[in-house]
Amino acid sequence: MYLTTAQRVTTLLPLLATAQRLLTHLQAPATLAARVFVGMAFFRSGLTKIADWDTTLALFADEYHVPLLPPDVAAVAGTFGELFFPVLLVFGLLGRFSALSLSFVNIVAVLSLSEIAPAALQQHQFWGALLLGILLWGPGKWSVDAWWWPKVTRQLP
Repeated sequence: MYLTTAQRVTTLLPLLATAQRLLTHLQAPATLAARVFVGMAFFRSGLTKIADWDTTLALFADEYHVPLLPPDVAAVAGTFGELFFPVLLVFGLLGRFSALSLSFVNIVAVLSLSEIAPAALQQHQFWGALLLGILLWGPGKWSVDAWWWPKVTRQLP
């Protein structure tokens, strides 16, 4: 039996609509997974830094060349960024701001290393891509922002 183009399209439309609904339902858990994945990576890095602060200070003095900041200030700022912003990101609280802040931490981390292994660079690029998605599309429906932000913006003039 021969189907016309119109008949083929008509047959495919319900399947496409079903796929669209399914993918829409997967957006919230996928965004949450991205937030948790990136947040855990940065938070673990921050925990490593505070676990041995003397080594962290030595690394910032000798290995990491953070532009414009003295090593001790860079160590404190980097560690703070890796411990504070991931918590906000995971909860989706100020999600876009948190993603932007961690993007900055990520970029500075890459630029501060004189040599970076290709696998490490790919990992930073992957985190950057996930953070860019959160920055552009927001933290998703399963976030504090999804509940809180509409209430805040309704009160604005």
